[in-house]
Amino acid sequence: MDEYGNILEAKDLTGKSKDDIEKLIELENEVYRHLRKEDEIVIEAPPFDTQRAITAGMIHGGIRTMVYRKGLRFNEAAPNAVKKYVAVTGWVGEPGSKRRLKDKEKKAAVKAAVLEHFGFEHKSDNVVDAYIIARIALNLYRCREFMPLLDTLPYQLEVVQDILNSKK
Repeated sequence: MDEYGNILEAKDLTGKSKDDIEKLIELENEVYRHLRKEDEIVIEAPPFDTQRAITAGMIHGGIRTMVYRKGLRFNEAAPNAVKKYVAVTGWVGEPGSKRRLKDKEKKAAVKAAVLEHFGFEHKSDNVVDAYIIARIALNLYRCREFMPLLDTLPYQLEVVQDILNSKK
């Protein structure tokens, strides 16, 4: 995404190798090739309840290492902050009878919210999540450059402020 919110590329990175380590290296190499000096980086923090914690840790560690090697700084957004940016709480129903959204249901709610907020849609849940994270990064960049923010709903501003005020 450029500084005006135009999408430069929206694709799901999958890797071609069947071997997990080779696939991880392929993915890291592809991400590394995309990093530019002027980029504002936001990384979604790994979820606490992931079933594949070791893989998630390797991926997140690799991303942080690549960003560091390129001489860039990064910001971290909690998974709940990413959903909050598009007003998805992960719950449905009225007070007293709420229930937590499950996997596919939550992903569908996020996709619908992104379409409603930004008019963006993609078949991949990963790309939809990346789009939200890119919007957060865009507004962090615009804030630091004293440019008007593109996303100004109270919950979006709160996410941006929380990241700006976080301690590293």
